[in-house]
Formats: sequence, C-alpha cells, structure tokens
Amino acid sequence: MSNPHLLHILSEIAEGRMQPETALELLGSQTVCDTLNGLTLDTQRGLRTGLGEVVLAQGKSDQALVAAVGALARHGAVLASRVDQAQATLLEKHFPTGRYWPLPRLFSVGGAPDFAQAMQAPWPQRGEALVVTAGAADISVALEAYATLAFWGKNCGLVTDVGVAGLHRLAPHTEALRAARVIIAVAGMEGALPGVLAGLVSCPVLAVPASVGYGIGSGGFAALATMLATCVPGVAVLNIDNGFGAAAFAAKMLRREQPEQG
Repeated sequence: MSNPHLLHILSEIAEGRMQPETALELLGSQTVCDTLNGLTLDTQRGLRTGLGEVVLAQGKSDQALVAAVGALARHGAVLASRVDQAQATLLEKHFPTGRYWPLPRLFSVGGAPDFAQAMQAPWPQRGEALVVTAGAADISVALEAYATLAFWGKNCGLVTDVGVAGLHRLAPHTEALRAARVIIAVAGMEGALPGVLAGLVSCPVLAVPASVGYGIGSGGFAALATMLATCVPGVAVLNIDNGFGAAAFAAKMLRREQPEQG
C-alpha cells in the first residue's frame, strides 16, 4: 500500500467519513508487492489473519533472503524459519540487532517483549500452550514450535523427554498438562505420545511426528501413521517436523478463544 493511499484512509477516519473497523478490514485486504528478487511480500497478513508473514529461509538465495527480512522488518518484528548456519551468518551481518537460535533454526528481528528471555533454558514448564516432546532428540522441532509461539507473545511452556519409554516421567507435569488450553506433542520413533496425552487431558492435542528413529521410523513416517491411526479423539496431526505449523495452529486457537472485550 502506497503512502498516499494510506494517508487517504487515515484522513477519511479523521474526518468521520470512514469507521475504524472499515479501515482495518481495508488495510488487511491489501498486499504489498516487492518484485525485487522475485518476492511478493504480504505485510498486511497480520491484520488479515492474525499472524504476520514468516520468512522460510530454506531454498532462498542470499539476496532474496536479505531482501525479504529487510522489507518485513521495516513494518515490525520479523521471524525467519529453517535458517542454516551460513544464512544465519549472512543475516547477522545485515541485521546486527537480530538473534539466531541454532537448534530451532530461527532468526528473529524484534518479537514479543520477553521473547529473548523465553528462549533461554531452563524453559518454563507450563503455559496456555504447552509443547511436549517424547525424547530429547525431538527438541529441535519442539523448540521451533515453542519459539514461534514465544515470538508471537503467546503464553507457552516446554516439557521435554517424557515419552512412552518411561511414562512415569509425565507424573510431575500432570497439573500443567491439564491446565493447558492446547498441547503440541512432538514424537519420533513410534509416535505414541500424542494419543497418551489426549487420553489424559481435555484440551486439543496437536501431534507433530519427528523424523527420529531407526529403520522405518527414521523419517517420521512410522510416527505419522501412528498419530493418524490413534483411537483417542481430540488429536490433530501436522506434517513431519512441522513445529512452525503446529505453533500457528495453536496461536490461532488461542486467539479465537480470547473472551470478547466489553
């Protein structure tokens, strides 16, 4: 959206010819296009959908990645996912105030006020959204979900390494599990954890198969099949290693459940 167009909308509001709600809907329907490096940026996505555009670094050229992060950063905080070490070095050079998180492979410029603190271990073990992993090997996918929620300012926690090989490890977290409004369960190997959790809590469980395991389990397909075939109701299954997708799903659920302000 050009500055003259934006100024026109603001003038219409100021002079009483347009309601703020109408302006918000109009702004949210606009897409800002930047043909540099083949990009079409959607800076109004947050207004339209509640979640701003996140840059997928994987597969992008250096020029396109820097251009995308830079353009979105001019409009506010920006998050880039699936950032490898070479791309992180490049982004840190161009955006010295940014932060790189190696395990979840995320790069951020800005974010929620307490985002940087939330990314420091030990992580909180309770929250409205609670990310739970079956094993320590699932941590990178779990952190992608947890960090994305923290970037968006959601109240989230992370509980790790409590899978079916030792279910007694869940016991200390029972209260936090039952207090959560949505649970993201990340599991590789046979992927049984989401079904176990869904049988213990009343909130929805978002299941994320992780590409961790031996033989047919290495790649996440065994876990994916188990999660899709679970007999426990209330489980929704995401794509393999898709921590970001689970975070987006959870964030929208939490947003829609917010009470109306009156």
